Amino acid sequence: MTEQVSEVTAAGIARLAGVGRAAVSNWRRRHGDFPKPVGGTETSPTFELTAVERWLHDQGKLAVVPLHERVWQQADNHPGGTPYALRVAGSLLMLIRERPLVSRTYVDSSDAELAARLPADMAAALTARLGAQHPVRVPDSLDGDVPLLRSTAKLALETGPGQAYEFLIGRYLDANPRQFTLTPQGPAELMAALAGDKPGSVFDPACGTGALLRAAPTGVAIHAQEADPELAALTALRLALATDPAVRIRVRAGDSLRADAFPGLTADAVLCHPPFNDRNWGHDELGYDPRWEYGFPARTESELAWLQHALSHTREGGTVVMLMPPAAASRRSGRRIRADLLRRGALRAVIALPVGAAPPYGIPLHLWVLRRPAADQRPAADLLLIDTGAIPVQGTEKVPWHTVRTTVLDAWRSFDRHGAAHARPGVSRALPIIELLDDEVDLAPARHLPPPATEGGAAALAAVRDRLAASLRRTAELAPASGAAGEPARWPTTTVGELARAGALLLRSGGAGTAPADGSGPARPVLTEYDVIGGSGPTGTLPAAPPDTSAEEPVLTEPGDVVVPVLGGGTVARVVDEATAGAALGRNVHLLRPDTAALDPWFLTGFLRSTANNRQASSYASTSTRLDVRRLQIPRLPLADQRRYGERFRALAGFEEALRQASQLGEQLVQGLHDGLTDGTVRPE
Repeated sequence: MTEQVSEVTAAGIARLAGVGRAAVSNWRRRHGDFPKPVGGTETSPTFELTAVERWLHDQGKLAVVPLHERVWQQADNHPGGTPYALRVAGSLLMLIRERPLVSRTYVDSSDAELAARLPADMAAALTARLGAQHPVRVPDSLDGDVPLLRSTAKLALETGPGQAYEFLIGRYLDANPRQFTLTPQGPAELMAALAGDKPGSVFDPACGTGALLRAAPTGVAIHAQEADPELAALTALRLALATDPAVRIRVRAGDSLRADAFPGLTADAVLCHPPFNDRNWGHDELGYDPRWEYGFPARTESELAWLQHALSHTREGGTVVMLMPPAAASRRSGRRIRADLLRRGALRAVIALPVGAAPPYGIPLHLWVLRRPAADQRPAADLLLIDTGAIPVQGTEKVPWHTVRTTVLDAWRSFDRHGAAHARPGVSRALPIIELLDDEVDLAPARHLPPPATEGGAAALAAVRDRLAASLRRTAELAPASGAAGEPARWPTTTVGELARAGALLLRSGGAGTAPADGSGPARPVLTEYDVIGGSGPTGTLPAAPPDTSAEEPVLTEPGDVVVPVLGGGTVARVVDEATAGAALGRNVHLLRPDTAALDPWFLTGFLRSTANNRQASSYASTSTRLDVRRLQIPRLPLADQRRYGERFRALAGFEEALRQASQLGEQLVQGLHDGLTDGTVRPE
């Protein structure tokens, strides 16, 4: 049998060497002995992996190929295709997690014994976790898959089965961005929060890669359906490996509208990012379907078909959160269904997200929040409308998710509990439903939220200008000197993981912790990843503990702690000050608490922010870059030298904060003048 030659693209070579793609292009031009392409196309060639590894090693650009990269290359170059390889690898990881005692018996088995025994054992583990009708097909023969399976088992031993599979599926999604419509983390977490603190059962009828269900708080059961059988299998494995084993996972393959795999299911919450503008959703076949309780959708209203399908799978009083295109709020072909949703009290809120929140990124998508009304329930009198499109962006973030989340959840929770919400001009208001029931039934928030007048007029803007001038003066004073020139350093280094094992620092991950279910005790703010990236104070809140259970103690910050976001934050690290101390540590944030007798916090923070350091410690474990904090490298320097560097890094942090404040004030002044000149509160001189 001919051995399959593993190939790698230029992007893969860049990841192996921890450099950018431009560096790989330079190597190809400048080094005549660089391996020649063996496949691909002229614009996207591929190279033999072993030859590339040998060249990198000979050039001193690669010491050892990381295990996770080797496993990915084996999966990506598998003759059966990457989805097949991920399905086989994921099935083995499921077996390792569900039946660890059985999996240990494979250590001394030959390749032939493994190929013969594994299919039945993997199938049994999958059925036990996912039910008899799961979509993950296990091949009858694994003769050609044993090298991949052995490497996968080693990766599971190194990182754990769940993290190993999340890395592989994340790399696959990153490599095929046009093949899948992904729901980014920000809107996914917001939709999950709108669905409630901890629903017992959650359903997604168009689950895709499982982003919404992974963001939802873990309850008792998760149900999902996906039209693509291959993607359904990968998502089933992803959910099962990322979720507590006590949670029931049921994923089915098939078209939810034409072939509902869960007839009779009524969940506590339904989250859905449906296909947009799909004219082939089943209009001709489903004309008399009982799900059209609020009206038969037109061929052009596929989103309203999905919405009614979601409502049909929700218990009375249960919540549906839909990601919708903005046109669904105003198209004439859907006005009768929108009107009936309003009259019967099913539609509770329409929320306009900022442009760029989710694909397609060029339009401001909407969230619709619905409640399945009970038979004896009086219809609601008002609809909550929220427009987050005008929320100012801070720094380099494309969408200010921490501010969007706070704005939306504060308004929704007040409206949900009390039936009313404090009106914020241009941002949110509760509108009487009777005012919307006209010929158009237009639910677009921007059309019903008048823009706010410039608060304070010209006098307030003059005060902003004075603050900006003072901030610019301070920024100029804090501008750092470039420093003396020097040769590239060759310090001996250690890693965060080694420092933690030696006791030089304490490493903790955030996300745990709940507030008392009865609301007793002080409210504990949460330092989220968005707060760390944006340089703000803690803006999150702890979720309530389930009824009849005690609250779980969160990880609390202390002065001098170093906090690092691990998802898509770039080169970000921050020292906790007195104002932030005491906050709970949020999800996707790691805390490093150095022993100050051995490690200076500001020295640690400065080197954690190095671009090269972040690049070598990052991997594509999800749809954004994931940072492995344990792999970050720190020079071994005497404490006195650490403090010299630490003082310089502290000064840079002060300059950065002054820049951030000046930027915010400048944006406030510019927008305030535009608004004042256009609404008449400011006159041109």
